Amino acid sequence: MIVGGGPIGIACALEAKKKGLSYLILEKGTLVNSLYNYPSNMTFFSTSEKLELDEIPFISTNPKPHKQEALEYYRRIVTSNHLNIHLFEKVEKIDTEADLHKVTTSKRTYSSKNVIIATGFYDIPNYLNVPGEDLPKVAHYYGDPHFYATQKTIVVGASNSAVDAALEIYRKGGDVTMVVRGPAIGERVKYWVKPDIDNRIDEGSIKAIFNAEIKEIRENKVVITSKDGEQVLENDWVLLLTGYRPNFEFLKDMGIKLSEDGKRIPQYDPDTMESNVKGIYLAGVICGGVETHKWFIENSRVHAKMIMEDIASS
Repeated sequence: MIVGGGPIGIACALEAKKKGLSYLILEKGTLVNSLYNYPSNMTFFSTSEKLELDEIPFISTNPKPHKQEALEYYRRIVTSNHLNIHLFEKVEKIDTEADLHKVTTSKRTYSSKNVIIATGFYDIPNYLNVPGEDLPKVAHYYGDPHFYATQKTIVVGASNSAVDAALEIYRKGGDVTMVVRGPAIGERVKYWVKPDIDNRIDEGSIKAIFNAEIKEIRENKVVITSKDGEQVLENDWVLLLTGYRPNFEFLKDMGIKLSEDGKRIPQYDPDTMESNVKGIYLAGVICGGVETHKWFIENSRVHAKMIMEDIASS
């Protein structure tokens, strides 16, 4: 059983098929669900060859492919290879009984000797837990900039997602204010984008308040605290692009141990990717705990081969 139909889950299925192993991918949403829910105009940090699976060429019009090109690539891999995948079937819990794992989904229950968890991290936002965060004007995901044209939008965060949103909304005629907890735009922002956001802030096209935090979100205003004290800004929309995290409770419920150093890194064998629970393997970004920037498609593709070699040899 492969839990998660993203690129790494697909890579695991390809390896299982090559080794003659029976397998099934379970995906709670659409194919490559996280990629599907990325911003409409997203450009990958990685070049296309770094996103390839099983040496299947990824042809893109630019060195760094766009979201729609990636959706087409991974979709064609699944359909052309007739991979065994159930979409819109959510895994609700996994119980271990003797040498088998009982996988309960929203539709039925399966038994499997081995389970691979490749669920990524994009489903649970890092909430601010401030008053008004549940208002309809607040979103933790960003889609298309056209929605925010002529509107006063606050973007909270300084990572790639926040910077991309701020620049796109500004260029579609939106009034953008960035609220950044630190003293500057993040150092991990894409190198070809960082000069753009820095220049837009310097010239005043995009307003930025550094060393600041949201205190309260109101119907038509937002209260911000910074070293300059408290400010109340007129506002239409708030994008809280403060990052996302894996479902740690899901891991703990199946018996996987997490580090207690604050990083919450799940326990696994780096040579086989098997967790502390026999027969349950981890693949992809979920291996990094809260450090979701450590693993991504290009450096975790190898997990698929490592896992399937261990399963096939047992």
